[in-house]
Order: sequence, then structure tokens, then C-alpha cells
Amino acid sequence: MKTDFHFSKDTEMAFKNDPPGQWLSTLPPGCLRLSSGYPDPSVVPSKEIKLAVARLLDEERDLPLHYLGSPRIPQLKEFLRNRMAQRGVEAGDEELLVTSGACQAIDLIARVLLDDEAVVAIESPTYMEALEIFQNYTEHYMTIPIDENGLQTELFADMLANRKEKGQPLPRLLYTIPTYQNPTGTTLSPERRERVLELAEQYDFLILEDDAYGELGFQENPRLLKATDTNNRVLYAGSLSKVVAPGMRIGWVVADKQIIDPLNWFKKDLHHPFDQATMASFLEAIDFDEHLDGLTAVYESKCRTMLAALEEFLPPAVSWFVPKGGYFVWVKIPGVDTSKLLPEALATGVSFVPGKYFFLEQQKGLEYLRLSFSYASEEEIVKGVELLGQVAGVNVPQPEIDE
Repeated sequence: MKTDFHFSKDTEMAFKNDPPGQWLSTLPPGCLRLSSGYPDPSVVPSKEIKLAVARLLDEERDLPLHYLGSPRIPQLKEFLRNRMAQRGVEAGDEELLVTSGACQAIDLIARVLLDDEAVVAIESPTYMEALEIFQNYTEHYMTIPIDENGLQTELFADMLANRKEKGQPLPRLLYTIPTYQNPTGTTLSPERRERVLELAEQYDFLILEDDAYGELGFQENPRLLKATDTNNRVLYAGSLSKVVAPGMRIGWVVADKQIIDPLNWFKKDLHHPFDQATMASFLEAIDFDEHLDGLTAVYESKCRTMLAALEEFLPPAVSWFVPKGGYFVWVKIPGVDTSKLLPEALATGVSFVPGKYFFLEQQKGLEYLRLSFSYASEEEIVKGVELLGQVAGVNVPQPEIDE
């Protein structure tokens, strides 16, 4: 007899926006994966991690395999604190919490700060996983468009003033990816960074700064929001997924102790002691700045290759933002629903992520798509963009010619 399952509101909400997980996990064999926001396989330090594991187990035997874990675990936290200090953020031991990746950090913050009456301000578009997380806690949002300089702060200021004048609820939290944003690759300008902090103080909201890509700049990385935060308005979420290995699930939060304490209380994963000890063993044996230099050189070259291929193969009506770092290029194909273009692209042999998945109101993203230059080789990038150009060229509406 079939059982009727009664799902919670949170479970039902998680599936209401047509998540892309199914097709992302079932790409055709041989498909050129311009959809994959993964590190380049050649720069994932698998040999060094293997040596780190061997060193860890040789020196500590079974300790890293127990609940209590390795004596190296505090070293990881100390490394992260020192790294934050180098980037202008001094964090005490009680102001930093290691998490299972940035996603857990976002989820814990949402769980602690939000309820079904809370308003969350988000960039439009934004990271699709964060959208799904926030929808588990609230249905109330402000969406602020992005341009080539990131979050449009003056438009945001007008929206806030309008809500206050009408007596509408103001946001409790702004979620932003100010540096090499996912999906657009844009970077918030220095002037806008300052303005965001001013607005947070004026309208009394907190800022969740997602910095997953923040050390992958092709030139000098911009100053963190958290580094200029003098009023404890910014909750910083960092990650080693994009600069070491995503499967190791190392992220962290820097915030006031009053925030960190409840985050730690709700964090019921026993802290993944083996992953943390392995990461600590890896980090103690490398020059991290040298490691980052190697990564950014690879990604800058691949980004240039993708931008040149877009110029060569995409129709003139197509446009895109030029990233200063990170993994992604955000492309607009006017007059085309990219979710309907995707099956043709997959049949041709190339994948991308339709833009609608990065918007709360999915119809706003129909003309956009996200390309990743991080995972595919440079040869695959050129071929993939060429195939995309062939598909897009057939579908882009042609301008009418007067007789």
C-alpha cells in the first residue's frame, strides 16, 4: 500500500522553484562542462593532501579518527585567524567558528537570525544555494539588481527609504557576495562597499559577506567589508573549497561572540575532526600565498581564453560582464529563454547553467546564463563556447530590416 508522506513546510518550499540538480548530475557523456563551478582538476593538490593524510596518521595514529579528534585542529583555527588578520580582520578565538563549508555557515546564520517574519535583502541574481537556504526560513525578501559594479547601492537606498516611509518591515539581513560574485563575476566597487555599511547603520540591519571567491583575484583583491566594519554589522563567511578542495568542507564564520555562541550551539555535526585535522596538516606543509598565486594564474588565463572565445563565436547582440577574479562569466542572450536553449546545447555537447536559477523571481533571469571557466581546460572552453555560439546564433532574434 502506498504511503502518503506529509512533508513539512520547509521541505515543500525547497522544491517549489524547479532546482537544477537533476540535469546537472546527469550530463551527457563527453559534454563540455561550462556549467561546473568546480576547481580546475590540475590545481587541486591531491598529492599534497595524500602526504598530509599520511603524515597525520603516522604522527597521531587513531586520534584524528575519534570524536575528540586531533591536536592539530586548533592549528586550523589559528591559521584562519592569521589569514583574516592579513586581510585586515582581527578575530579573537571566540569570534571565529569553523564550519562544514560556507553553505553550513549561511544556513547556521539563517537559522539563528531569521524567522517567518524576517525580511532578507539579496542581490539579484545571487548564489542559488543561498536562495534555497533562505527560503527554508522566510518568505519575505528585498531583491536588489546588480550591474557591472555589483549591488546597486543607490537603488537599494531608495528601496529602503521607500519601505521606511510606508511603514513596511526593513531587512534584518543583507546577503551579499561583494567580490567575484556567483553567478555574475562582478565586484562591488570601493564606493559601494562604503555605502553598504552606511545603509546598514542607518537602517539597522546586519550584512552576511560571502567571500567564497575573495582570494581568487587576477590583480589585487579588494578590501573586505568586514575589514572596514567598525560596528559589528558584518558577519563574514569564508571557505577553502575554491582554493584547496571542495570535498573537504572547510568554511568559517567571523562575527561578534554574541552571534558565534548560538551558531556553535546549533552546529550539531561534531565538527568533522578528520577533515579539519587533514586540512591543518596540509596547510602546515605549504606556502599558502604561493599556492594562491598558482591558482589565480591558471584561472586568469582561462578567463582570458573564455572572453576571447565569446568575442569570436557569440552573436553581436550577446553581452557579458568581464570578471576580475573568481570562476564565472555572466552572459545575456537577448530574446532567448536560456532554459529552453539548454537542451539544444546539451545535444550539441556543451552545458551551462540557465540564469533563472539565480533569481528569486525566475522569470527575471530567462535571458541570462552562467558560464564557468574554472573546471574545463582551455581547449574545452574554446570548443564549448563555439558550440554555444552555434546554438545561440540560431536562436537569437534577428533585427528587422526596413525594406
